[in-house]
Amino acid sequence: MNGRTILQDAKDRLADEVLGTAIAVPEPLAVSPWVAMSLLQKAIRRSETALALQAAVTLLQLSPERLWRRIGCVAFEDVGVAELEWLSVTTAALSGKRYRTSIGSEWQIASYLVSRMSQGSQCRSADDLLLTAELHPRYRRARSELAGKSTADLLRIVSGSADLPVRAIAAWYAIGTDRRPSPYLFERKGDPGALFDWMCEAGLPHTVVEISREGFRRVGEVLCPFVALLSSTHLPAQLPTEADTFPPEVLIGDGIPSWAFDMYTREGRAAYQAFLRGNSQSAKWVRTFVPKPERVQFLGTAIFRVEGGLVKNRLRWDTGDWLKRSVDIECHGPRCSDATELLALVRADIPSINEARAAHVG
Repeated sequence: MNGRTILQDAKDRLADEVLGTAIAVPEPLAVSPWVAMSLLQKAIRRSETALALQAAVTLLQLSPERLWRRIGCVAFEDVGVAELEWLSVTTAALSGKRYRTSIGSEWQIASYLVSRMSQGSQCRSADDLLLTAELHPRYRRARSELAGKSTADLLRIVSGSADLPVRAIAAWYAIGTDRRPSPYLFERKGDPGALFDWMCEAGLPHTVVEISREGFRRVGEVLCPFVALLSSTHLPAQLPTEADTFPPEVLIGDGIPSWAFDMYTREGRAAYQAFLRGNSQSAKWVRTFVPKPERVQFLGTAIFRVEGGLVKNRLRWDTGDWLKRSVDIECHGPRCSDATELLALVRADIPSINEARAAHVG
């Protein structure tokens, strides 16, 4: 079955599933597109469907292109191998407004996808694989040496027996670092078609590869081929899901959860800067070990690990658990080789962080 047929099948399934659905349009929120994007993705992770729908309708009004791009990113970053059939249906919806309006309204399709993603199983292993490949000190040498390899050599590594993060680095260089630059990888123009063709030839699940190819074409994220890589790791058919343990939250402003204000929002960055000037234990730790220009980003990353990246229905499997622990504990840079203590301090300080967030929303 070729890629065009696989995508058409996904489109047909989406049309069948959307037919007859109708979700009432909620009241949009008085927030910026950046807060709406943060709220949409984190509400999906937490299975807060009503909040996710409010964020979606807000983006649909303020910036429709951001809504559809974010839906695509959520599919590969937060659903991934947990529900591969659903991944293909969501990717089909990215085919453009003309296709979407041929099977329903923009809201009908967006609300159906958002509701389904927030209620289903989730797996963030593609994002954890990306961060392990990008940041883990164990793979520093691979990040340097693979940059100079030919595309043919990189492709052989992708389908070889190297550690999964090494294969991911090879795939990243093969697809190119120009679409998603990283300060930890060398700049290299890639050949996405060659990578996806090779994945098919090497025996990776053909349907997943073709959906990942289409996803990359639409959103340009290296997460897409990483989902294909993960799908080849002998994922068992039946796996349990488990809820992460969430820290305290408060409602801020017009009823927006505190966790929506992260380091990619104006309010979140201002709150983190203010928090870092205080006397909380995690603020003292960051001031002691991290240079001033890096502190907000460093703190924001730690907060993401104990709050923003948590999910309600996490797929539990050995590779996913290993990757999550790798990023949680070992990928915070040379000033923090083991983040166990840091993350415990940050989690304990979430109430103080929420106070700082509340003070900077206006």
